Amino acid sequence: MADQEQPTKNEGGETGGEQSDNHLNIKVNYEGNEVFFKIKKTTPLKKLMEIFCKRQGVNQDQMRFVFDGNRLTGTETAEQLDMDDQDTIDVLVQQTGGF
Repeated sequence: MADQEQPTKNEGGETGGEQSDNHLNIKVNYEGNEVFFKIKKTTPLKKLMEIFCKRQGVNQDQMRFVFDGNRLTGTETAEQLDMDDQDTIDVLVQQTGGF
C-alpha cells in the first residue's frame, strides 16, 4: 500500500484544499511510496527535493530526482518544465561502482 502524505500547509503557509493557478500538486514516487507536495509553479524544485530527503531521512547527495526521463538539478521550476497538476517525480538511489 502506498504511503500518502498531504501537507496541511504549503510552503507559503496557506492551507491546502484550494487549487489556484499558481500552485501544483506534485507526486513524488520513491520505492513504491507516494508523497504529495503542493508547490508554487515558480519555486525552484531544489526546495521540494530538500524537504523530501529530510522527511525520508536520506542523504540528498545519494538521490536522483527524475521527471519525464530527465534528471533534475533543482534549479528548474515546475513552470519551466511545463509540469501539470498531479505530475510525478521519480526518486532513485544513485549507484556507483561495479565490476
